[in-house]
Amino acid sequence: MPRPTLPTYRGSQLDHLCWPLGGIGAPLLGLTGAGGLDRIANRHRPDLRGVSSCFAALSFPGRPELARVLEGPLALHKSWTNGLSPRGHGQSCGFGHCGGVHHGLPRLQEAVFTHRFPFAEVALSEPDWPLEVDLTAWSPFIPGDADASGLPVALLTYTLRNPGSKRRSAMFSFHTQRELLRERASKGDGERIRRTARGIAIDYPASAEKPWAVGGLAVELDGALADCAWFRGGWFDALSAQWRNIAEGHAAERAPHATGEPGGGASLWLPVDVPARGEISFTVRLAWHEPLSDQRHGPAEPAPGEASKTTYRPHYATVYPDVTAVADTLVRRSAELQQRTAAFATALHATDVPAEALAAVTANLGILRSPTVMRQHDGRMWGWEGSGEQDGSCHGSCTHVWNYAQAVAHLFPALERSLRETEFSDSQNEQGHQNFRSALPIRPTDHGFHAAADGQLGGIVKVWREWQISGDDAWLKTWWPKVRLSLDYCIGAWDPDRTGTLSEPHHNTYDIEFWGPDGMCGSLYAAALKAAAAMAKAVGEDPKPWTALLAKAVKHLDCELFKQGRYIQRVQRATPRTGDAGAQQNAWNLNYSPEALALLDAEGPKYQYGNGVLADGVIGAWLAEASGLGSPLSAAKVRSHLAQIHRHNLKHDLRHHANPQRPSFALGNEGGLLLCTWPNGGKPTLPFVYSDEVWTGIEYQVASHCIMAGLVEEGLEIVRVARARYDGHRRNPFDEYECGHWYARALSSWALLQAFSGVRYSAVEKTLWIAPQSAKRPFRAYLGAGGNFGTVTLGKTSVSVALAAGTLTIDTVVVDGVAHRWGVQVTADAAVKLTLKA
Repeated sequence: MPRPTLPTYRGSQLDHLCWPLGGIGAPLLGLTGAGGLDRIANRHRPDLRGVSSCFAALSFPGRPELARVLEGPLALHKSWTNGLSPRGHGQSCGFGHCGGVHHGLPRLQEAVFTHRFPFAEVALSEPDWPLEVDLTAWSPFIPGDADASGLPVALLTYTLRNPGSKRRSAMFSFHTQRELLRERASKGDGERIRRTARGIAIDYPASAEKPWAVGGLAVELDGALADCAWFRGGWFDALSAQWRNIAEGHAAERAPHATGEPGGGASLWLPVDVPARGEISFTVRLAWHEPLSDQRHGPAEPAPGEASKTTYRPHYATVYPDVTAVADTLVRRSAELQQRTAAFATALHATDVPAEALAAVTANLGILRSPTVMRQHDGRMWGWEGSGEQDGSCHGSCTHVWNYAQAVAHLFPALERSLRETEFSDSQNEQGHQNFRSALPIRPTDHGFHAAADGQLGGIVKVWREWQISGDDAWLKTWWPKVRLSLDYCIGAWDPDRTGTLSEPHHNTYDIEFWGPDGMCGSLYAAALKAAAAMAKAVGEDPKPWTALLAKAVKHLDCELFKQGRYIQRVQRATPRTGDAGAQQNAWNLNYSPEALALLDAEGPKYQYGNGVLADGVIGAWLAEASGLGSPLSAAKVRSHLAQIHRHNLKHDLRHHANPQRPSFALGNEGGLLLCTWPNGGKPTLPFVYSDEVWTGIEYQVASHCIMAGLVEEGLEIVRVARARYDGHRRNPFDEYECGHWYARALSSWALLQAFSGVRYSAVEKTLWIAPQSAKRPFRAYLGAGGNFGTVTLGKTSVSVALAAGTLTIDTVVVDGVAHRWGVQVTADAAVKLTLKA
């Protein structure tokens, strides 16, 4: 049976392509569309201006003119990229500022990029060149095993293919310039190189003024010679001399210079013979180790019990003392890690979900191994909203952004639970107020600003989700008191009269406050109340206080806020009665100019949406569905709202759309789903901030919700329009940005798998659901269940489950809403089949 075909990239589509390599919380390099390596992180910060200082080459005896860097044509924008200094794209190179990099060396003429996450492949070729080259790049990515998936490593397998009728001898080489782990904009003197049993390592010692700037890099290639003493000199001497060695095949085993100084860098050399019409393969292994950092975010002063102003330490550094330990682990476990990573790739791609949905899912999984995600010493996950070019963008695992991300919960549930544990402990005070930005290192934070209504209410729903995924009743009982306190705070702050409406101003993901009840946050309130009632019952408490308030909330949403076929906002002008933790003086967006005061008199508070069609207007229903809780709202009315979003907000051409906000996300002849439109008029003079923009995280939220509601083609159309903007010509296909690169909100795309397949497993109920939005039988889909993973196949009269990893107990399977008793335990590599009763 044919499976979805993911896009192939070639030509100018490769220009902006960059595929993150490294572990969760341990990124360093990105694979370019041409098959090269660019630095994407350095010293636990993004470093998207970092230029590659690693490259592979191939030469042929007696034919120096055939020597090539094993990369395709240079991307146009790199003509303006400064060498190894902090200047970035689009800035003038100028005299002396572009030297010392390999951009000007001969390279192959053609490159084609394909992917099958977590593997990326680049096919390199040139007419009349003796060999064809395939590069496969990957890092371990194994659901349920965050430690293996957090290794600071990358593996590059080169396959040399000989289409000719004669054997070809060649010299493969891999070159590492000394600057790879330098701190940005630093001279970085003091690096030392050493020969290892399988390659080379460069050690980067700390300096007195920067004791945290320490680390190591290892590059290994079995059977290779190691040149640890590049030519030393000024100007472009080092690379000039090394290219001559490459072209003429002057491979040498050379010990480090007496001082240990690596000169310009170090090289590995591997003589190869490729049989006629045959091929050979070998793998370059890279490992790195940066045990310390200067990263500290949140309150400036130490928290109670914190000895000093500690800084972030990566989790992997608590397991591996140095880069040698990482490299040793990699060589010892590489076969096993590859097999397990490949098993995940096979399960993920062996699906009958539409190709555009799978493309959106796989394109964004790289976020988890980008500089956006960090994992601190105790194993807890922490994230930026996205990655700036040289710093993280918006710190603190921001609850109202990470609300959208569905992937982590199903791939690495322990990491997702750690986010909840941080939110409800270190980031929540005795009154239940949550700071929606957690500190790094994770520690108690301050509470001088608003809670985020959408983030805090969404967190309650996700506690229910994490309990269902884990099946851990003890975990739920431990955290329930904190969850109850959080909900009590939300009610007191935003619904003090317990009417079921968020009547008080409430902060949200648009960085403003909504004044008056609205469908967006109101639907999250209803979902949180429904989750709270279910959790209260599970721990032996009376759920009636929550169910009674839920009934009020649903009645108000479905009867009072549902107008003109959609859920709207009733804007109110009343002065806030609740202080929201005394933070009122800090914002409420009350800094009105005289002109804004005139608007206030005419229209009410600025930054509202009123009767607009809000793309996030029923997000609470989506989060409840995606979590398995089930929507608390009328299904027919939710479907109506979604249909209006598709009809009014989806644009195929934005050339006539006025966006005075941040247009670079989608503009000109591109299409996109607008955050809000006002088809019946009534658009405020100053609508809520960002309302005219396009965000992929919301596009996938709406698209997956449409599919869940039976609006399948509408949902897929939204996905196609979104992905068309990330075609490589204009944007990196694997970096959907918003306020930063690799923006966390885009992990909402995982819900497309859930929506189309209807596959979900509850470890609490020991029940598997499958309800595909397709009549195709057999229908196969990815199955992720608490770190276990594999596939589930629905036939005309049967259900089959095949696990690639883990063990799963299934008491009941629910197919298209009909329950069937099963009572089976499924183990890895032993598929189990149930014949469905009529």
